[in-house]
Amino acid sequence: MQRRDFFKKLGTVTAVAAVMPAMSFAASAPKPTGPNKMDFKTALNAITGGKKPIKSNKVHLKAPEIAENGAVVPVTVTVDSPMTDSNYVKAIHILDGKNSNARCIDVFLTPANGKAMFSTRIKLGGTQDVTAVVELSDGTFLIASQSVKVTIGGCG
Repeated sequence: MQRRDFFKKLGTVTAVAAVMPAMSFAASAPKPTGPNKMDFKTALNAITGGKKPIKSNKVHLKAPEIAENGAVVPVTVTVDSPMTDSNYVKAIHILDGKNSNARCIDVFLTPANGKAMFSTRIKLGGTQDVTAVVELSDGTFLIASQSVKVTIGGCG
């Protein structure tokens, strides 16, 4: 064996020995839970604190009935609110029904926003309901839902 081959093999063995414990630790690490992974019911309870949201025609949720690509589904939420210091929308939360993490996005507003509206794109792993939960300044919650059929999976 030549000296150069010896050092190449020694370097390879050292690298493998250094990486193997980290690989076994990553494989045995627990899967994320808590705020990182929430089903719909858990996410809704975390947002509302157990209060029951009211279905309202003040919340306008706009999403496509059929999404060609689940990785980029456009969603717009508009709330009929005066946005005054005493009566305004505090937050808009967008949830989905079947993804491993139901919380898509949380947007916090103040009266300075002027209009209670938010638009984004979310990722859906398949056909499911998209829900907007709106928190008002008086502590009440409003809700609106829409079903979105996904033809190509976005989370997979």
